[in-house]
Amino acid sequence: MAEFRLPANSTVKKGKNFKAGAGATNVRKFNVYRWNEDDGENPRLDSYEVDMDKCGPMVLDGLIKIKNEIDPTLTFRRSCREGVCGSCAMNVAGTNTLACTMANEDIKGDINIYPLPHMEVVKDLVTDLTHFYAQYASIKPWMQTVSPTPSGAERLQSPEDRAKLDGLYECVLCACCSTSCPSYWWNSDKYLGPAVLLQAYRWLVDSRDEVTGERLDDLEDPFRLYRCHTIMNCTNTCPKGLNPAKAIAEIKKMMVERQG
Repeated sequence: MAEFRLPANSTVKKGKNFKAGAGATNVRKFNVYRWNEDDGENPRLDSYEVDMDKCGPMVLDGLIKIKNEIDPTLTFRRSCREGVCGSCAMNVAGTNTLACTMANEDIKGDINIYPLPHMEVVKDLVTDLTHFYAQYASIKPWMQTVSPTPSGAERLQSPEDRAKLDGLYECVLCACCSTSCPSYWWNSDKYLGPAVLLQAYRWLVDSRDEVTGERLDDLEDPFRLYRCHTIMNCTNTCPKGLNPAKAIAEIKKMMVERQG
């Protein structure tokens, strides 16, 4: 029989409430998912009242303020704070995004923060990306050539061919798109997901790469590529404004063209 409820030990409970300091007038509430495997307790949602007059403009600024000044036990990833590293990917206000590029003022009401969905949680907002990175490695994301290296040790590319990489190379592997995809939720053991397939297309379309046939052979599988049903969640949620769904469609087109 199908089970449509969370197991009892996965139900999110009401957590602690941290009040803002005396004198704070411009207060926002951050509701943050908390879970620690070591304490054996259910996940909980802790609430933190943050004085926004003493906080930066982004969601990540609020989390850093909470960790530094209110609750040092809060755990999350962050690094560049510029939308470049992809470390602070999480679900904010119901959308997968980067906390460093999501402005607090763009969120109405309380700021609800959860880890990326359908991923194994390590602690609090940190998810296990081991499988995601292994899938990325499986597509061999580097230039492969068979011809001798040209004199000067550079493989030149026309401006037109270089332009084909725009909208692909900018991906920071934050996993926001893949973790918004129902097909990836249910088939992540076999389906590569939108982030990895966008990266695969980046090398398929690179005029300097010389193993296009082998790359397409590797993707020719009922699951690795074809679990995409083009529902566009990936494109809608990408914090870099990229279009993984289009990249996947282009790979499918390449598959058809080579058969003809």
